[in-house]
Amino acid sequence: MFHRTIFSALVIVLNLLGGGTLASDIGQTTGLPLPRFVSIKTGPANVRAGPGVDYHLKWAFARRGLPVEIIAEFGNWRRIRDWQGEQGWMFGPLLSARRTALVAPWTKAKPVLLRSDAAANASIVAVVQPTVLVRLIRCDGKWCEVAAKATQGYIRQTRLWGAYPGEIL
Repeated sequence: MFHRTIFSALVIVLNLLGGGTLASDIGQTTGLPLPRFVSIKTGPANVRAGPGVDYHLKWAFARRGLPVEIIAEFGNWRRIRDWQGEQGWMFGPLLSARRTALVAPWTKAKPVLLRSDAAANASIVAVVQPTVLVRLIRCDGKWCEVAAKATQGYIRQTRLWGAYPGEIL
C-alpha cells in the first residue's frame, strides 16, 4: 500500500514537472483530450512556473487570439506550450476554446499560399507571410479553411501551428 501511494504521488509530480500526460490522455479536471489546442482569450495573459499565483511569472502573452497547446491540467490551471516550445502554467479562464493558428511560424521568410479551395491546383487568393494569425473555420485532415481579417481561403494543414496533422475540425 505504501509503495503504491508513493508511486502514484511520483507519477503526479513527474506529470506536473515534465508536462507529459497521464496514460489516459484525458484532462482529469475537464475530461477533454490532452494535448489540445486553444487560444489566448485576453491579453495580457500571465504564464507562471507552476499552477498557482505563488509561482513566479515566466512571461505574459500581450496579444489575444494566439494559439497555445494545453499539455496538462491541475485544478483551474493549464500547462501550456507555445509554438516555440516554451512551457508554463496559465489560469484556465484566460484561455478560449476558439481555434486559431499561426501560419508556418518555423519558416522565417517563405510565404504560404492561401487558395480558393482545398486543392493544390486551386487559384491563389493571397500570399500569407509566416506567423500571420488566422482563425480556423474547419479542417478536413489535409486542408484548413481559415480567415484572416477580410480574407478567407484554404491552407495545407501541415503549414499551420494550431491544428494537428490529420485533425478534423
